[in-house]
Amino acid sequence: MVDLRSDTVTRPTPGMLEAIVSAEVGDDVFGDDPTVHLLEEKMAGLFGMEAAIFCPSGTMTNQIAVKVHTEPGHEVICDESSHIYRYEGGGIAFNSGVSVRLIHGDRGRITSKDIQDNINANDVHQPVTSMVSIENTCNKGGGSVYDFSAIEGIRKVCTRDGLMLHLDGARLFNAIVKTGAHPVSFGKICDSISICLSKGLGAPVGSVLIGKKEFITKARRIRKVMGGAMRQAGYLAAAGIYATENHVDRLKDDHTRAHEIEEVLGTMPYVQEIWPVETNIIVFKLISSFKQEVFINKLAEKEVLVVGFGPQTIRMVTHLDIHDQDVEHLRTVLKKL
Repeated sequence: MVDLRSDTVTRPTPGMLEAIVSAEVGDDVFGDDPTVHLLEEKMAGLFGMEAAIFCPSGTMTNQIAVKVHTEPGHEVICDESSHIYRYEGGGIAFNSGVSVRLIHGDRGRITSKDIQDNINANDVHQPVTSMVSIENTCNKGGGSVYDFSAIEGIRKVCTRDGLMLHLDGARLFNAIVKTGAHPVSFGKICDSISICLSKGLGAPVGSVLIGKKEFITKARRIRKVMGGAMRQAGYLAAAGIYATENHVDRLKDDHTRAHEIEEVLGTMPYVQEIWPVETNIIVFKLISSFKQEVFINKLAEKEVLVVGFGPQTIRMVTHLDIHDQDVEHLRTVLKKL
């Protein structure tokens, strides 16, 4: 089976399984799981930030960040396609009681001017603008990557206007491999960063939230309230450590295979449009006569799994369980449709 539905479908590699079963663990709620401590210290150090907290999911790390950075009645600026808005169950309103100012950006990317133009005045009729969230890479934007200078510009506006800057870095390592930017560069200009370990890095579970010590202290309280405190979490943390040490550089292979798929799709008469492929996500639109459901089912019959991503739109995602022979199989299937 060639499973291109997401980079979340990966299975642990033999080396990762060995790391999991051999992990030294304790009770993380009591604060004595050494492997969790190691993961948190490693991730904070990698990005040059003070502290980190290990959580079950990227949704939780994002929602904790919103909760800590805002107060009820505040407003968050983000792109309309942001994961924190579209795919987290309305958590911004449910968990934090804040509203959202949506920006129609460039495939998920917003600019410093977008932010400046959408900061509310000091007016009791409007919510207080207190936080900006950006996503790098942007899932809904087809794995689009921010130019680092654009983030620097956003930081300047946030500093000038007293806004907190959160980076949803679910696939940040894909952006780092693509651009060559150093992780510390992101740590220097963001107030908080969420990193998923269970997407391109291939761990089975988990995300890490990074920030200043005071921020992480508050985050631990919110994690507890959300039910995210785990016990012998070191087994999962060990997978994350292994992933960061062994699966980062190979992300370029996922990017290469995504480009190969893009090239094939570009020659198919039933493909109307392909989003620019920058990392490991391929998004394309079918012509109106080739219905999305039919396309998905035809691929499934040939043991290729993909997902719908909007009207007549398909998403494919490469990952560590997709190999050259899988791309070749997909190429054959696409040409015979």
